[in-house]
Amino acid sequence: MKKVFKNSLIVIAMLGSITSYANLIPTSPKKGIENTSLAFDHVKKGERLIIKSKSGTIIYKEFIKESGSYHKEFDLTSLPNGSYYFELDKDVEIQVIPFIVNDSEVTFKKDEANTIFKPIITTNENLVLLNKLSLNSEPLEVKIFFGSGDYEMILSEEIIKENNIQRVYRLLRNVNGKYKVVCKTEGRTFVTYFEF
Repeated sequence: MKKVFKNSLIVIAMLGSITSYANLIPTSPKKGIENTSLAFDHVKKGERLIIKSKSGTIIYKEFIKESGSYHKEFDLTSLPNGSYYFELDKDVEIQVIPFIVNDSEVTFKKDEANTIFKPIITTNENLVLLNKLSLNSEPLEVKIFFGSGDYEMILSEEIIKENNIQRVYRLLRNVNGKYKVVCKTEGRTFVTYFEF
C-alpha cells in the first residue's frame, strides 16, 4: 500500500509539471522587433535556464534567482543561422524548447518541444532505488560503479519499453565505500554519487 501511495505521489508531481509546461512556449519576435519574450509560471530558485546550439555548445546560462514566475527578453536574431534550444533544468525534469535562426528570423518548433524526466536515485542503507518516468518508453542504460578515483563497474542494465521505470538494487552490506550511478537516456547522462 505504501509503495502504491509513493508511486502515485511521484506520478502526480510529474503530471503537475507537465500541465505547467503549456506556459513555457516563448513568443517569436514580430517583424521589426528583435526581442523574444520567454516566460515560465513555476520556477524555483537555483534552477538553470540554458540556451544551447544543436551541437550542445552552451551559448547562455543563468541560474533562476527567485521562485515563482520568470520573464525575460532575449535578442536571438544576432545568433548565426542554425538550430538551437532553450532548456529549463529543474529538479526532476528538463524542459526543452527548440528554435531555428535563419537570416535574423527566429522560428520556434513548438511541435518538437518536450520534457525529459530525470532518473531519481535514492538510497536506504545498502538499497539503491531508481524511479524514472519515460512517456515515450525511451531506453534507459543504468550502470553502478564502486570505488574512489578508479571506479569499478559492478552492474550494467539496459531497460527498454517501459514508461514508468522502477528498480531496487541491493548492494552487499559488507562492502562500504563510495558508489556512482550513471544513467543514460534520450542523449543525456545523469550521474549520482553516494556512499554507505
